[in-house]
Amino acid sequence: MDFLNALVALSNFVLIPAMAYGSQLALGALGVTLIYGILRFSNFAHGDTMAFGAMVTILFTWWFQSMGLSIHPLPTALLALPFGIFVTSILLIVTDRTVYRFYRRVKAKPIVFVMASMGVMFIMNGIVRFIIGPGEQRFADGERFIIKARDFKNATGLNEGLAFKTSQGITIVTAIIVVAVLFWFLNRTRTGKSMRAFSDNEDLALLSGINPERVVMITWIIVAALITIAGTLYGLDKSFKPFTYFQLLLPIFASAIVGGLGNPLGAIAGGFVIAFSEVTITYAWKKVAVYLLPESLEPSSLVQLMSTDYKFAVSFVILIVVLLFKPTGLFKGQSV
Repeated sequence: MDFLNALVALSNFVLIPAMAYGSQLALGALGVTLIYGILRFSNFAHGDTMAFGAMVTILFTWWFQSMGLSIHPLPTALLALPFGIFVTSILLIVTDRTVYRFYRRVKAKPIVFVMASMGVMFIMNGIVRFIIGPGEQRFADGERFIIKARDFKNATGLNEGLAFKTSQGITIVTAIIVVAVLFWFLNRTRTGKSMRAFSDNEDLALLSGINPERVVMITWIIVAALITIAGTLYGLDKSFKPFTYFQLLLPIFASAIVGGLGNPLGAIAGGFVIAFSEVTITYAWKKVAVYLLPESLEPSSLVQLMSTDYKFAVSFVILIVVLLFKPTGLFKGQSV
């Protein structure tokens, strides 16, 4: 029984949260790796664009809620997601046409693109804060839990109750569907194959008659979908606060680089590596240890390696280690 209680506690505070968080990071990292692989620059506006996509989805969610529209027991935000993706796609295409296309035409160095993306980042950050405010915004509705802790306790007789939030379940399922659709698109469709060809060898792709502007536009649309979905799911799972998405830039980039920058499969793996590392290192293991260890060996402290306030430091340390010892990442992407 103690082992089962420990397993439930571990699932509650480590396994399920890390799976949900890893899914969110994986979707964000896929956007980073697509931009790097096809447009060949690191987009520092990624986190704030994610906040913009989530913000638009939230505004539509509030509008639908005010009209009484819902898809109970699921959150109304899922109904608003297509509108958020559409608006974010327009924003990214307009940003590309007004900012990045000029630098592509003059064949600017990657560092110039990075500096331009930092300028876009500050503008995007200001837009989001101006429209929705800098404070925390909640927009989740529908059924809160798939499995409630009290019901689980009553059904099993265990001391620990398993709580599985609807937002966590939706995040994991949505990530699986999105990743499957993306890989099918890249590997099976003519447009996806054009994007891969453009990423592998730009000059050869141009000689083959591939339209580079069309590839760029489709890339931005896919990125808009990925980051709007990731940003909305993160907001549903935790809460929406613009500055949090700026902070997410570090673990998202760490996920892409750890997995292998430019490698979509690596971005997914990297997302889960970072998520499980952050959650396990910042979790207080006392409760699990009490169930598993004899009474004489029970710890008196929280058995927490690092406070949750410093969880982003975990991403930073992993990123530094990977850059020093394996700069191409786990799945051999492009070195940084």
